[in-house]
Amino acid sequence: MKIVMDPRTPGVRQRGAFTIVEVSVSMAILGIVVLAIYAALSSGITTIRMARENLRATQIMLEKMEGIRLYTWEQLNSPGFIPTNFIVPYDARATNTNSAGVLYYGKIAIGNITNTTTYADSMRQVVVTLDWTTGTIPRTRSIQTYVSQAGIQNYIY
Repeated sequence: MKIVMDPRTPGVRQRGAFTIVEVSVSMAILGIVVLAIYAALSSGITTIRMARENLRATQIMLEKMEGIRLYTWEQLNSPGFIPTNFIVPYDARATNTNSAGVLYYGKIAIGNITNTTTYADSMRQVVVTLDWTTGTIPRTRSIQTYVSQAGIQNYIY
């Protein structure tokens, strides 16, 4: 005589498996999690890249500005002495701009100040502007300062 036990009775182990619906839902959740991780990593890398390019742009502008502050008053006012356009690669050690990656296109504008004071003729406004492209995003930064005829350039040399 064979005894058949009811699987609902305590102490009897049931064999079970996942249904196709449970597997489909878990795969969808797993796909969403992987997609979110990929998006977070991609966003983080892009943010770091943009921050590095901003930092390099600031370095270039400050380098140009500090160089301009050392010119004499006559050099500053000589047309063509200071180049108004320049190109600088992202990598400062790059010797050729064809393989340099990101290129910064710069402009230097030197003009009279807009103030109508008595010393306006002995001051100039200098604006350094950089344009570059991150991927497909056009970007620009600028910095400006004033240079005086009796400025720091008289005390360096």
